[in-house]
Amino acid sequence: MSLRIYLADDHQMFRTGLGAVLNTQADLECVGEASDGLTAVEDVTRLRPDVAILDIRMPRLDGLCATEQILSRTDNVTKVLVLTTFDSDAYVYRALQAGASGFLLKSLPPEELVTAVRVAARGDALIDPALTRRLISRFVHTLAPTSPPPDLERLTAREHEVLILLSEARSNAEIAAELGIGDETVKTHVSRVLAKLNLRDRTQAVVYANDHGLASLPEFRAKGGTTRRRKAY
Repeated sequence: MSLRIYLADDHQMFRTGLGAVLNTQADLECVGEASDGLTAVEDVTRLRPDVAILDIRMPRLDGLCATEQILSRTDNVTKVLVLTTFDSDAYVYRALQAGASGFLLKSLPPEELVTAVRVAARGDALIDPALTRRLISRFVHTLAPTSPPPDLERLTAREHEVLILLSEARSNAEIAAELGIGDETVKTHVSRVLAKLNLRDRTQAVVYANDHGLASLPEFRAKGGTTRRRKAY
């Protein structure tokens, strides 16, 4: 069964090109497109595609507002990828807060865009690491440290370590290498962290950590332990 994809971009040539790339894949099918955000919201609500790819700057309603409206619906089943030529920290953070599964630049090679669609469809988050890590670096210096939220006490020491690395936008492979554990063990820890903190995905983990200024809290990092690359327990 093919994944159903919806495209919204005010440049017809880009929509046509991206649609052609996606339709060459046996497991992907473009089911609709729009040139403005308002139409995109209406179509996504009606068509309920697996993934919607939304440009940032569109007439009538921009891609970020469209993302917020789509993902705020209680009956929504669509994952959203935000696509843009604008490399802006403010855009990235709004997309993350809205719940987008990915924020990607239009300069990415076609095969990476196709991969992003598949990753988003299966419920994982995919964000350009360079953008996310720069964003984190910026907000670490602007958010005032506060007391750790009480729900952090639900985490084990190893889960704290995993949350620290999630907050740095590390991939599962990078977390595994950093902590000296297997990929499946990482997946288990990530799932437990998300469940205990009531977070939808690893994108929300990044937002959670930065909203609470966790990277600036010595006791938060100390809770995870100071020695990495040790065996899992």
